[in-house]
Amino acid sequence: MYLDFAQNYTKEIVSSGILILVFIILRVVLTRLVKSFAKVTHRIEHRTNLVIKYIHILVVIIGLIALIIIWGVQPKDIFIAVSSVATVVGVAMFAQWSILSNITSGVILFFSFPFRIGDVIQILDKDYPIIGEIEDIRAFHVSLKTKEGETIIYPNNLLFQKGISIRKDRFIDNEFTD
Repeated sequence: MYLDFAQNYTKEIVSSGILILVFIILRVVLTRLVKSFAKVTHRIEHRTNLVIKYIHILVVIIGLIALIIIWGVQPKDIFIAVSSVATVVGVAMFAQWSILSNITSGVILFFSFPFRIGDVIQILDKDYPIIGEIEDIRAFHVSLKTKEGETIIYPNNLLFQKGISIRKDRFIDNEFTD
């Protein structure tokens, strides 16, 4: 029985093995590229690991789709299944759109990174302007500390919607200095 399976599906088995090997190599190469980028640009390790996790999830999804195609599922059928699942998930996650937006913004901030921890920034918002020192940059938000000692958690996606000014001054004993 197993011999018949191996003889009937030799091409698919070999193709699957090669694909798995290619995707393992791709994951290793992408991980090393992101880590070297993070080292050169002095990124924080936990943020680097978060971006690597997102890349691994994307590689696994693409690999699973490729395996499904290798084993004979028609691309049209894959599209129908994926669009059905995406519709259900999209409706269920509609309220969670800001989470996805913050994750995407966090990845963009990792690679473009216009500011660093310790920088004092001013968020140019006419209704609620904020000046604070960046304490931490996470996947969903940036933590700012004002000169009054207040900690403000600011969503990443809003950093792309508002103007940001990086100030040259720093905090010393809750006061700004040049």
